[in-house]
Amino acid sequence: MEIIRSEERGYAHHGWLEARHTFSFAEYYHPHRMAFGAIRVLNDDWIEAQTGFGMHPHSNMEIITIPLEGSLEHRDSMGRNGVIQPGEVQVMSAGSGVFHSERNSGTVPVNLFQIWILPNQQQVTPRYEQTHFGRISSNSLQLLVSPDGRQNSLFIYQDAFISKIQLDADTPFTYPRYQPTHGVLLMVIEGEIKVNELPVHRRDTLLYAPDETIALRSRKTSLLVCIETPME
Repeated sequence: MEIIRSEERGYAHHGWLEARHTFSFAEYYHPHRMAFGAIRVLNDDWIEAQTGFGMHPHSNMEIITIPLEGSLEHRDSMGRNGVIQPGEVQVMSAGSGVFHSERNSGTVPVNLFQIWILPNQQQVTPRYEQTHFGRISSNSLQLLVSPDGRQNSLFIYQDAFISKIQLDADTPFTYPRYQPTHGVLLMVIEGEIKVNELPVHRRDTLLYAPDETIALRSRKTSLLVCIETPME
């Protein structure tokens, strides 16, 4: 198991955008943090009001957006135009090529996670999907993204699973891995947990190799995001 502390992530500030990068991205380069299995990007972005990313291209990448605060307007070359808000998740399979923009058209900053996952199929027809997930129950796992859309999750072209985990204070939890050969990334969105007697704080990340038992205990009421990924 490896811990990446919140302050160890890459950092960028462009005035309108403040970002933390778990893996090498743009001007941030870390030779030992290029990816984790099929996970290529995990960015923690803050976008100021009335600003955002203009129209730009992507191809052959699964792009997942999870807003935490504020709302984000999406437009793309497939003709989609909508707003994504906390409680919703957006998936875009860039496939053979797509242009899109992401803009904070509101009056308060937007905080979001954007995750890029390398697909297991190339040059697919680009697609976009967005859905609202109900409030997560205490001490449970909510599946958001999967390779087959099980449990009303959004599907992507990769054998990967993205979930939220909500825990009350002082609660044990063992993550039920979908595949023993997968690696698992856990990030504390809010709260604090303990793993092997080590405290893990807000925005700290845990990386687990295949077959490692993932057992933790919350120290406070905590919300986590979990990404399970093939390692080859």
